[in-house]
Amino acid sequence: MRIRAATDADLPTLEQLWRAFEVEVPEPPWLDADPDTELSEIAEIVAHEIALLAEDDDGSPLGFALARKAGSRLGRLTDLYVAPAARRSGVARALVHEAVTRLRDQGAEFVRLEVVASNKDARAVYARWGFRDDELTLVAPLDALLQRLTPSRGDSAEGVVFVQTDDVAAVERAVAAFVPRIGSHESRVDEPANGWTAVRDAVASRDPAALRRLAKELSDRLGAVVLSLGIEAGAVVRLIALERGSVMDEYLSVPEFQGPLPPGDIVALAANPTVLARLTGAEHAAIRAAAPTADAPADLPPAHEIVSQLVAALRLPPFER
Repeated sequence: MRIRAATDADLPTLEQLWRAFEVEVPEPPWLDADPDTELSEIAEIVAHEIALLAEDDDGSPLGFALARKAGSRLGRLTDLYVAPAARRSGVARALVHEAVTRLRDQGAEFVRLEVVASNKDARAVYARWGFRDDELTLVAPLDALLQRLTPSRGDSAEGVVFVQTDDVAAVERAVAAFVPRIGSHESRVDEPANGWTAVRDAVASRDPAALRRLAKELSDRLGAVVLSLGIEAGAVVRLIALERGSVMDEYLSVPEFQGPLPPGDIVALAANPTVLARLTGAEHAAIRAAAPTADAPADLPPAHEIVSQLVAALRLPPFER
């Protein structure tokens, strides 16, 4: 293997290697790179900066590195790529060693590079070489960001009760017997889906305490597994799992939303995958992924997004219909 300076005659080879890198590690979706612009920059670096090509003994290209001065004391490694067949053989190390040597000869004392967060293999290699995090570039989709930044109504609430049964008539009788106690005159029992029957009550949907009482009453009367799923204060998700009228598990996306709690209570308000898997048949991993917790709503996905995740993980009928 040898490392040499690339010349204009090597531009087709550098383009081929660069395109292979782009296919293997695509740019983030927010970075709409123009190939012509990128290739023009490569040509400019070849002409005026540091452009290196690694070759095997018969002259076949193995990889390349590009670097340039970015200040009186700072150099920048702009590109580094090694063909898959040549990896783990010291090619990348040799390329970077030569690039850094040339940057030092030009007066640089530090070198920086950029790597996408998802490229874990490259990040691990750079860390072994001594690179450390210096600054972070944060990116967010605008629609999701605006949704989280839009103030929510602090008094808004909505919720649905899911009964683990296909016996719609029995659910309708239980609902009719109970809802007068909470002053409701608008209840609807949907047709079952995936073994669950959804109960949607106008009063209970707006009142988390009434939603919980409705879920407990239905579980007790029917001897069934019942889930109460709701959004409280427009921002916090609460899931309560009951069996035969007893609470088996409770999840609150922001455990201390209503004030400080003892450490044990905070843990208890995280969804228990073992219990929920037994009650619903859902996968442990899916439950964990669908039920995040944080210190504040702003640190979590929007409440409706969490609800959608829970509905999908537990295979429930739609939350909204």
